[in-house]
Amino acid sequence: MAICYYCRHCSKDIGTLEDEELLVSSKLGLDQLTDEEQQQMIHYGSDGHVHVRVTCEHCEEALRQNPHFHELDRWIQ
Repeated sequence: MAICYYCRHCSKDIGTLEDEELLVSSKLGLDQLTDEEQQQMIHYGSDGHVHVRVTCEHCEEALRQNPHFHELDRWIQ
């Protein structure tokens, strides 16, 4: 099992954790998310991996410079 992080906006692969000691949700902070946040951000693949949707640095900067992007469901085409 691995935890795969990718950007929720541009789908960029951010990184993968495969170290068994790190694959504990409390060490990653995933248990700090609300139920709604967990449903939006965490998906369990048929491959046994956990896929976590986050925001990459590039998209975070774009959102910071263009706050109105937060109103859009999808702003990267």
